[in-house]
Amino acid sequence: MKQYRFYLITGSQHLYGDSTLAQVDADSKAIAESLNACADIPCSVVWLPCVKTAGEISAAVEQANADEACAGVMVWMHTFSPSKMWIAGLSALRKPYLHIHTQFNRDIPWETIDMDFMNLNQSAHGDREHGYIAARIRLPRRVIAGYWQDPVFLNETGRWMRAAAGIFESRRLKVMRISDNMRSVAVTEGDKIEAQLRLGWQSDHYGTGDLAAEMEKVSDAQAAEQLEQYRGVYHIDPADEPCVLYQAKIEAALKNMLERGGYGAFHTNFEDLEGLRQLPGLAVQDLMRLGYGFAAEGDWKTAALVRTVKLMSAGLGGAATFIEDYTYHLEPGNEMVLGAHMLEVCPSVAAEKPAVKVCPLGIGGKEPPARAVFKARAGKAVIASLVDMGDRLRLIVNRVDCVEQPFDMPKLPVAGILWKPLPSLKTAAEAWILSGGAHHSALSYDLGADELRDFAEIAGIEFICIDEKTDIQSFRKELALSDAVWRRR
Repeated sequence: MKQYRFYLITGSQHLYGDSTLAQVDADSKAIAESLNACADIPCSVVWLPCVKTAGEISAAVEQANADEACAGVMVWMHTFSPSKMWIAGLSALRKPYLHIHTQFNRDIPWETIDMDFMNLNQSAHGDREHGYIAARIRLPRRVIAGYWQDPVFLNETGRWMRAAAGIFESRRLKVMRISDNMRSVAVTEGDKIEAQLRLGWQSDHYGTGDLAAEMEKVSDAQAAEQLEQYRGVYHIDPADEPCVLYQAKIEAALKNMLERGGYGAFHTNFEDLEGLRQLPGLAVQDLMRLGYGFAAEGDWKTAALVRTVKLMSAGLGGAATFIEDYTYHLEPGNEMVLGAHMLEVCPSVAAEKPAVKVCPLGIGGKEPPARAVFKARAGKAVIASLVDMGDRLRLIVNRVDCVEQPFDMPKLPVAGILWKPLPSLKTAAEAWILSGGAHHSALSYDLGADELRDFAEIAGIEFICIDEKTDIQSFRKELALSDAVWRRR
């Protein structure tokens, strides 16, 4: 995450004299250095000298705009910086924008406070002046208030950085589509042009014949090397290795195609397997483990979303996967969802070392494919779904509690995640369906709803959250109000 740079731009003016301006620079530099040393701040903070004129403000903004590694700007008014000076600079800003509302000193020095101190430490009203102009020109931004060394302030700032880094990577993400989406399915459709305009996702189509042809180029040595890598990650029965070796060839071929085209995400479709002997199973699971985004049945939006949440959670463990709401446990007072898929759940969410199983699939009409089977870890998580509402993209997020799976499923050889949606399965399911959430989603243990809300706001897409506070009647009103607001944009 340290490759992403965030510029700290501090505002002031020439009114207060050189000594005050020198102290502004010293204080803001100390904040930048402290942020860079903080474990909660995942990215790099670049300090700039304080800006005092419209020209200096515009120059700082253009410097950030021109820096290809800059993922956003952080702006703070140490003193009072008249906000008309900021109009040209903010109007030209093309990076995500965080307004931090803090002050260098935590406490008021009651015994020594004087006018010099007051002239220097004016954030309480300087940031309000700055906030007005951003609101006046309708500039999308996040505001975080609090003392700059407070753990809550640092945690919120770090989470916003992850959202901005997600936008940074999203805008250069390419999705490799192998075949099209599953026939007659609505929710996996979508406007690819709108997705590229809003999120930067470029989608390119390939046929299964392209994958089959690439597999012909994979040498026995390459496949054997991939199989050896599997042995270090999964439990494999030696009797199953011939079948697993075929998945190794699929993965090697997919990896060649992904790397050659610069793709970060991809999908397959079990309805279109011409030229393949097995549905890609272990191959795509392992590629997800390595950080690629994936979704089944031609769901390019979820594949891209999985890749994005994996990148946003870099350094936190990377526990994220493509998942599908598969079936319910409706025991009164203990209602749960079993999330799974035919084959393709990422091993990053496994509670223990996965075992590879070779079993008939019952769908797709091909040989029994190898797949990694495991129970998922317990912990708090979010599931996220991106849907096309026709006039806008909508990101729907549900907070969930993943729980330990106490029972084995000897006749169901798939990876599974058992979770309790908040506030309850009944309310969460009703809210999810009312909002048009898909049956496919991206699940992350490392991100929360706040990072995904920031991501949606920076991207300019609608955000809907289902959590412990959700009430269906209020939720219906929220959807109606949101629909009215977005239709007017």
